[in-house]
Amino acid sequence: MSRFSHLISGTAVALCLPASAALADLTADQVWSDWQSYMESTGYTVTASEAAGDGSVEVSDMTLSIDLEEEETAFKVVLPSISFVEQGDGTVAIELPASTEMNMTFQPETGEDVTVVIDFTQTDPNMVAAGDPGDLTYTYAAPAAAMALQSVTIDGVSVGPEIAKIDIRMTDLAQTVQTSVATLRQMTQDMTVAKVDYDMAFNDPESDDSFTLRGAMNGLTLNGTGDLPLDTDVQDMNAMLNDGFKAVAAFTTEGGNYDLSFSSETDGSGTANATSTGSAFDVSFGPEGLLYDVSQTGVDMNMLMTELPLPLSFSAAEIGTRFLMPLQKSNEEQDFGLAVTLSEFVMSDMLWSLFDPTSQLPRDPATLLVDLSGKAKVLFDFLDPAQAAVLEEADTVPGELNALTINKIELDAVGAKLTGAGDFVFDNSDLQTFDGMPRPEGAVDLTLVGGNGLLDKLVGMGLLPEDQAMGARMMMGLFAVPGEGEDTLNSKIEVNPEGHVLANGQRIR
Repeated sequence: MSRFSHLISGTAVALCLPASAALADLTADQVWSDWQSYMESTGYTVTASEAAGDGSVEVSDMTLSIDLEEEETAFKVVLPSISFVEQGDGTVAIELPASTEMNMTFQPETGEDVTVVIDFTQTDPNMVAAGDPGDLTYTYAAPAAAMALQSVTIDGVSVGPEIAKIDIRMTDLAQTVQTSVATLRQMTQDMTVAKVDYDMAFNDPESDDSFTLRGAMNGLTLNGTGDLPLDTDVQDMNAMLNDGFKAVAAFTTEGGNYDLSFSSETDGSGTANATSTGSAFDVSFGPEGLLYDVSQTGVDMNMLMTELPLPLSFSAAEIGTRFLMPLQKSNEEQDFGLAVTLSEFVMSDMLWSLFDPTSQLPRDPATLLVDLSGKAKVLFDFLDPAQAAVLEEADTVPGELNALTINKIELDAVGAKLTGAGDFVFDNSDLQTFDGMPRPEGAVDLTLVGGNGLLDKLVGMGLLPEDQAMGARMMMGLFAVPGEGEDTLNSKIEVNPEGHVLANGQRIR
């Protein structure tokens, strides 16, 4: 697993460990015992001192640690004290410490050893476990919480706060975690945070290079589910997937802002600030593959850099990207996908004036949309280092492309609009017709509106020589036919079973 995933999982362990005791009644000892089994099942070594009382368990000097051999990283969480107290109504209160220390050590074979210590604090946390053993619901709330960088040590030399600073503050946290245990440990999580403020700064002591980032996010929500195998090697992600591991999370905000500044001896200096009205981040990781879907809405960006001749400002209704990638070997076809969205993009007039000072080009908001999906066979396990090494030495292809669907292509800018959609299938037994590429079969339909008008404007502005415009018109005449409406061209590009390429029924290859 990555360093980031272990940092997140370690924090989650410290805050909201689920329980799954198999006895009939919920007791403090059962909750504490299951905390330990859960942590150990995720790869952590647990050490602590404990003292049982009348309806309570007092845990002190609790340490969770894990060594990630491939990452050359060690991660440790230290909780000075935790109390599990039966409430007399079938619930157990978990009294959490005000401060929790997280320690990360990076020891690469070459380079510097680095130790980072982060302090997690929370104000008046309230956490309660309820339900039946093996089917529990945890609720957590705190008016405030914070994470702050306490120290950085590089090869034994301590780095002060004037060199590195990380300060993250959260308000009005609320979380519910439901967990059940059968053949897998299954968890469902819902979390809200009213606001997150962050302040980060880094200064290179050996140069004048510096970096600062300050900002905020509002109205955060996190909804997620997870399936965790009960007995698996957490450092072998491919084995975990084979054992049924899966994680799904959806993260949203109601907008935010940030201010960034940097200075570099080699790259110059600059500032940037941005605001957005909302954002969304969906991720899914499991046997079906990796899904990553991120977007921001209502984006306004301003930048000023020494490498640029003037300020750079733009806005967009939405900026997003999405991809789906299969990860494991299978004889069956698996889904993949890629999408890019840039909606209602608007540049400042100052930028327009660089190449269109007389405003001859329409300055309407521009849009770029690309949405692709398909089917492929994966011939090796991406997350198995041994298989990856064999693949690299053998110089073989990692998979087969079987089908590609162009769900949508749209480019709408400067008075012209190109749209398209299509479908292709691929014959992987024929690598000769298209010089090593599987032979495609299918078609794509394209429509261009305003293309000739745009060429006329570019020629009139002196940005495009007349002979190049003539060449472009000849190409459009070869691949397209007039469509309905003024300045409209349609094109159907086909590849038939014989490998012939046709444009509007005319063979061009």
